[in-house]
Amino acid sequence: MKDSVAEEHLYLAFSHQCRDSIFPLHTSISLFLLSYCDCKLFKVFLVPAGEDAGDQCVTKNLAGDLEVHLISRCQLPVVVQSCSLPAVVVKDDKFCRAGLSVVLRHIIQRTFEADPSKKDVLELLGFKKTCLKACAEVSQWTRLCEISIPLAVERFLTASPEHCQAIPPDILLLERKLGEPVRVHNDDKIRRQKLQQQKAGAKAAVPVLGKEATEESKTGEVHEPSSLELSVAFSKLLAQEAPDAINREAPHIRRTKTSDLPRLDHVFAEGLYFTVADLVLLPCIHQFLVSSKKQGKNLVNLPLISSWYRRVQEVPGVKKAAGKCNMELLQLPELMSAPEEQLQESSSVPDELEEDNDDSHFIGGPRPTMTKLMENGIEAKFSPHPCPSWTLDWSSLPSAVSPGEGKMSRDRALRKQQQLNNLVAAVTKLAKPGDVIVDFCSGGGHVGIVLAYMMPSCQVVLIENKELSLIRAKDRSDELGLNNIWFIQANLDYFNGTFNIGVALHACGVATDMVIEHCLRARAAFVISPCCYGFIQNTVKFKYPRSHQFKEILSYKEHMILCRFADQTAVQLPPERRLIGKQCMGLVDLDRAWAAEEHNYSVQVISMEPESCSPKNNMFVGIP
Repeated sequence: MKDSVAEEHLYLAFSHQCRDSIFPLHTSISLFLLSYCDCKLFKVFLVPAGEDAGDQCVTKNLAGDLEVHLISRCQLPVVVQSCSLPAVVVKDDKFCRAGLSVVLRHIIQRTFEADPSKKDVLELLGFKKTCLKACAEVSQWTRLCEISIPLAVERFLTASPEHCQAIPPDILLLERKLGEPVRVHNDDKIRRQKLQQQKAGAKAAVPVLGKEATEESKTGEVHEPSSLELSVAFSKLLAQEAPDAINREAPHIRRTKTSDLPRLDHVFAEGLYFTVADLVLLPCIHQFLVSSKKQGKNLVNLPLISSWYRRVQEVPGVKKAAGKCNMELLQLPELMSAPEEQLQESSSVPDELEEDNDDSHFIGGPRPTMTKLMENGIEAKFSPHPCPSWTLDWSSLPSAVSPGEGKMSRDRALRKQQQLNNLVAAVTKLAKPGDVIVDFCSGGGHVGIVLAYMMPSCQVVLIENKELSLIRAKDRSDELGLNNIWFIQANLDYFNGTFNIGVALHACGVATDMVIEHCLRARAAFVISPCCYGFIQNTVKFKYPRSHQFKEILSYKEHMILCRFADQTAVQLPPERRLIGKQCMGLVDLDRAWAAEEHNYSVQVISMEPESCSPKNNMFVGIP
């Protein structure tokens, strides 16, 4: 076991304790993962919602071998006070990780780094280590696991009896997802094995679950998988090879078209393999099932969730972790699927996940859509640049300030400097001593580090979801000795601090609208350069068009046409095509500007100087 390099503090919210769980459920999930990983690398703090929560009520029945400390919200490190919990920060450091998925992934990675023999823990991150890596704002699956299911269960548990008759829609959505075909790397090979097995009419060879799993079973018996999917899943869990007989395919099996192969069924939440998603869902679904059982609810509409709940208990280490956390896992009977009509009645998808299909007035192509706007007096408008010739003296700045420090070509570094000139000039005109400036979607910190260096009297906060990018930014900051800069690895929604100016260089797709929304909520000025217009689409939180004026004229699909063509500004394209792309960019951003002005803001859409600094050269400057 390697020695820990620096002590890390894990801060978890605490509202109340009910039966065998601590609420909010994000806290129970975090503690359950620590128990499963047998991880004691973190000093764990509970942060009560009220200042008067006593030590006695918190630590009773908590995860047995974890030492837990109480701390009030006002005693938290300042950088953590700006974030939603859970959050992890190295003691006395400026680098904070916040939000459930980010924190859980960090716990897993730190556990493996401290003890590389724990390969099973690293496997929780899934194929290419991407499980729950995509942020909840853009990934329906991450949102369901990280936000929707925990919230749905919390509401279900606190609702009065007359209001919790129906199964929450998000639970039904999980049931539906468990019934979808599994897509995994190299699934063609496994599907051919399944076809061969079906034709042979034989069961797959089943791995024995090992001593620990056998000991954990209260009955002394282990439920043995009987399908190929179960065999593959548990072979991986136990680091066993599937028998050669399964791996050999008959010639007629190899010739079968992919479209004719049988589908793979879910074993665990994300497919065949046990991941951190299962550990997130288990404490939530457990609480839901316990409450449903107490209320005498029939779970006939949830046969797949019930099977998944039983199967997860067979995974080595799960029952042991549940025991540490005082979770008394239920022994559910096998459920038959409900009649089709009964399932249809109960499995309505939440309204916010339904697609907007109202395109009865849709006219295709950018020209008809642009003409439609022109007929209503709407054209792309660009305000004059307030300081077109302003530039930083890059040659006099330390090398760590320059974007050329990264792995980019000289030409690209020059264009990045030109982009930064535009943003820094705009922020310089807005900022005053003592201001907090937030660099959203900061990447490697090109904007934030320049601002922190040039404005030592301001506090700069970098927010980025990608860990490696933020670590690179911190290394550059440490080289410069900057003391006025914080780093927060989190999705945007987990930052709730107050600030004066929000800035973002090339915030991708919907991220631009998320940054604008954060600034509107904080009544902060903003300087934003959008990017990746083609990735814009309706989400749970954002619907397009954004402004009342555009909504009265364009349908969602027409607006999407503008977004798709706004991405066609690359230098390799013909000039006429690039011009149309620039006009579409201007229209999409005009819609965003008008939407912000509905919140009592003054917003200008400006072209960066020189325009050749980027194909995506629009910039908003918004002032409340």
